This record gives sequence, structure tokens and C-alpha cells, in this order.
Amino acid sequence: MGRRKLKLLESRRLLTLLLAGVFLWSLSTVDWRGPLIHTGGLAAFLDFVASLFPPEMSPGFLGLALSASWQTLAYAVAGITLAVLIGFPLGVIASGSVSGSPRTGLGLAVAVRLILAAMRSIHELVWAVLFVAAFGLSSLTVILALALPYSGILGRIYGELFNQVPEGPLRALRSSGASPFRVLLYGRLPMALPDMLGYTFYRLECAIRSAAIMSFVGIRGLGYEIQLSLHDLLFDQVWTLLLFMVGMVVLVDMWSSRVRRSLVT
Repeated sequence: MGRRKLKLLESRRLLTLLLAGVFLWSLSTVDWRGPLIHTGGLAAFLDFVASLFPPEMSPGFLGLALSASWQTLAYAVAGITLAVLIGFPLGVIASGSVSGSPRTGLGLAVAVRLILAAMRSIHELVWAVLFVAAFGLSSLTVILALALPYSGILGRIYGELFNQVPEGPLRALRSSGASPFRVLLYGRLPMALPDMLGYTFYRLECAIRSAAIMSFVGIRGLGYEIQLSLHDLLFDQVWTLLLFMVGMVVLVDMWSSRVRRSLVT
């Protein structure tokens, strides 16, 4: 037991040394001879902050912000819904919890985990650029660009959560003759569901932000309006749009808390 702890400490020490080495190497790549801060940056930042008092509150612009927020939210919900539909079965397979033969299940789980890693290794903005070439500036481009990497992320997390549930109830189900699928349905899934929902809602918050940055490829939405206001130096409008984005994330967080609380109580 002592040797195992020693090896674990040594591995952590090695990881710490590697991280410290990478940090020092990154410092060596900085050009310390030139100015690190733009000389006019502070004045521009103060102008931006001052525009918050007050932000743009005209009825016409509030209607525009509400419409752009709704469009962004629709993209995020559609993308995360498709990601759950793809990621859940892949996560089940990646966990290896429904396979009959251990050897076959292990090989299939490894293959699916590689697929999930490939899906999440490409950023959603890169997927968007690729899908724009195929489908143009359409809603389908945004939904698929969000769904593919998020499927890889959700599938990976779902598989880990299935494997982390306590073994006691699962052994009781197996001893009663339950099949691997029934063990998953009546054992793993109910115990992992609260954490799965919590992480899915967190990813919905991330999807809202990701849907907003699709403006970089020309997709309309909240980020597109922020970009237009920034180009025109209308910082009061930028603050209004940012507040709408914060409001959406807060509402999703409150919704997530209520859903998880209803499952626990």
C-alpha cells in the first residue's frame, strides 16, 4: 500500500514539473522588449465601461435584442437536443455496460471512445465553417456545428457517469437474473440521471455562448448583433446585448437547479 502511494505521489510530482516547465517555456516566448499593454487601451476600456450607465434601452433595440436572443436560444436548444440523442447511446456503448461478452464489449467501447474523442476534438466554430460550405448560412449549419462536438463531450461524460455508480445495487439486480440492459435501465440510469441532467444543463449554457459566436461565420443571432454594434462603436448597445446573454444563462441555471432538486426530493 505504501509503495502505491509513493508511486502516485511521484506521478503527481512529475505532472507538476511538466506543467511548471510548460509555463516557463510559455514565458520565454513573450517579447518582453515591447510594451505589454496598448497605450490607448485603458481609455477605450473606460469608455466601454462608462457605456453601461445606462445601456441602450429604446423599445426598438430591446425588440431587436429579444429577437436575436430567441434565435440564439433556439439554436442552442436544438443543438444540445441533437447532441443528447447522439451522445446518450454512444455513451452507453462507451461505458461497456450493455455488452454480453467482456472482450467484445471492451473492443467496442474503445472504438466508440475514439469516435467520441474525434468528434469533440474539433471546435464548433471549425465545424461551422465546414458546414457553411455544405449547407450555406442556414439554421442546419448552426445546429450540426453545435451537435457534433457536444455529442462527443456528452457521450464521454455519460459513459464515465454510468461507470461511477455504486456497484451494490447493480450486483443485486444481476443476482436476480436481470440482463445487462435491465441493469442499465433500472440501476445505472436512475443513479446517474441527476448528474447527467446537471452536466447537460451546463452544456446548454455553453451552447448558448457557442451559438452566439457563430456570428464569425455570418450566422444571425445575438453574437451577430454584438459584432455589428462593436464595429460601429455603439458600446451601450453592446452592453444591452451582453445583459440579454447573461439573462439567458441565469435562467438556464435556475431551471437546472429546479429540475435537479425535483429529482433528489
